[in-house]
Amino acid sequence: MPPLTRTVLARLGGMLLTLFLASVVIYSAVLLTGDPIAALAGGAKPTPELIEQIRAAYHLDDPLWSRYWQWLTSAVQGDFGRSFVYKTEVMTLLAPRFGLTLQLVLLTVLIILVFGVGSGVVAALRGGAVDRTVAVLTSLGMALPTFVVAILLIWIFAKTLGWFPVYGEGGGGWDRLWHLVLPAVSLAVLFIAYLSRVTRSALVAQVHSEHVETARVRGIPRSRIFRVHVFRNAAPQILAISGTTIAGLFAASAIAEVAFGLGGIGSLLVQAAARADLPVVQIVSLLLVTIFVVLNAIADLCSALIDPTSVAGGKAA
Repeated sequence: MPPLTRTVLARLGGMLLTLFLASVVIYSAVLLTGDPIAALAGGAKPTPELIEQIRAAYHLDDPLWSRYWQWLTSAVQGDFGRSFVYKTEVMTLLAPRFGLTLQLVLLTVLIILVFGVGSGVVAALRGGAVDRTVAVLTSLGMALPTFVVAILLIWIFAKTLGWFPVYGEGGGGWDRLWHLVLPAVSLAVLFIAYLSRVTRSALVAQVHSEHVETARVRGIPRSRIFRVHVFRNAAPQILAISGTTIAGLFAASAIAEVAFGLGGIGSLLVQAAARADLPVVQIVSLLLVTIFVVLNAIADLCSALIDPTSVAGGKAA
């Protein structure tokens, strides 16, 4: 079996196992943190008759493993259950909110890749004062929590300068984009700093490697050395970190969505957890884990495609 095929199958098997274990943990943990009967009763003190009706309707008297299996098989088939609080299908709640979160994440990814990879490349190639300046800025970026960055951005660019809206998601098109700029920047700062440092370290390691020195001695143009011998060899490490970063943004988006009043899946998860809306908490948590695992697997496979020798090396080892 070719090494790349074996890698794909191994990643797929590991992904499915991770998702299965995550679903078990999510379902069990969420049930232990809230009282579904109180949530289903709408906050009122339930009568014995109402308790019996709720238990029968939601199969609460069935064994835990039976309820878990019914929940999992329904979720795989696209039936995510019914919200305790909103009294509607969870899918109906998720569909429009996921689109908003996806737009926020895509804008954030664009900002991270441009400024994170860009600053790392500049720091690695220029060195000296430029490298030290980037190091100071990235240290500051990694030290500031996202909610602090959000507050600073609102104060400076929304309240003081009035360049951007403070709250809400806009009406679509350019208005939506304009509303998402500050939330995206607040999310991006920490990840820009991290990706910049990873990019710089990966490139510096390649710049001082033996094969790059050999290329210089042979008189190969500097631009070609950087493109073929430096950046290409550093790309798998940068791509792996980028994949993890993008995957983590879906979960981290909750902070920005709450701070800026955006109705995405992150803010939905926060609201559902506060109101003990168990079906929503379970499905959103499972969705976030699925996104994280799948994107990481894709990043690993892309790294293997860029650098097939890493797969072959793993085989030789």
